Amino acid sequence: MPRRERTIFSWILETGEARLMQFAEELISNPKMAEAFSGALHRAAQTKGQVDRNMQMLLGMLNVPTKADYNRLLSKIEALQGSLVNLNIKIDRLLAERERPRRRTPKAHPPTP
Repeated sequence: MPRRERTIFSWILETGEARLMQFAEELISNPKMAEAFSGALHRAAQTKGQVDRNMQMLLGMLNVPTKADYNRLLSKIEALQGSLVNLNIKIDRLLAERERPRRRTPKAHPPTP
């Protein structure tokens, strides 16, 4: 089994990773940094919401269906599919009931000698 040697490059990566983790922990523990990070995330979420609304409005103006339109259409198709399945079941039952009396009528057997 070949022995894996520790290279200088792997040592630098391991050391860098440890230092980076230590630096991140120090930043998060600082209340001002945590507040600034939280504010940045909040503003990013607001910006994303505004961009989404603007894109939906633009797509509507261009008469291009949006994801919401697609989801509404998909739910209507699924409801129609369910109705078709129910109709098929009812038709199968009606056909089965219609065939039952034919099976119940006795067939005329020729007399046995």
